[in-house]
Amino acid sequence: MANIEMDAIDRRILTILQENGRLSNQEIAERVNLSPSPCLRRIRRLEESGVIRGYVALLDAQRLGLDLLAYVNVRLEKRGGPAIGPRGDGTPVRAGTTHADLFRAAVQTWPEVVACHAMTGDMDYLLRVQVEDMAHFSRFVQDHLLHHPSVIDVKTSFSLVTVKETTALPIL
Repeated sequence: MANIEMDAIDRRILTILQENGRLSNQEIAERVNLSPSPCLRRIRRLEESGVIRGYVALLDAQRLGLDLLAYVNVRLEKRGGPAIGPRGDGTPVRAGTTHADLFRAAVQTWPEVVACHAMTGDMDYLLRVQVEDMAHFSRFVQDHLLHHPSVIDVKTSFSLVTVKETTALPIL
């Protein structure tokens, strides 16, 4: 998908929405020195083009009792042969299904995994896992991650202090 043309006003609108997505169109229009109608047209164009994917509430993990943040490197089985079902129970899978396909499908069902990235290097995936405590993390690893038939190695690092965390992208 090609990048859309954006001018300084579009970039300012995006910056404002990243700071506070609950502002009214009127408030945004005032901040970018536009009348409400052209401002709304610009926002709709940014939404329709996919630059704005959606609007969400950002939650505080600690206030929800999710005090432990772990980054988990995962290495998958790469040998040929048919992949077995996602639970390792011999459930047949569609021909051509890879270990990576099964793992990516399983990750979608694990609420503890708040981000998953395919990586270069020694490991295949990096998971960001948010849980209550070490006991919760241990249950997640034992019951889900290590139980998955495609996973052959896991290495974990725990966050001690968050120095910076933002959802805002740099608008250039």
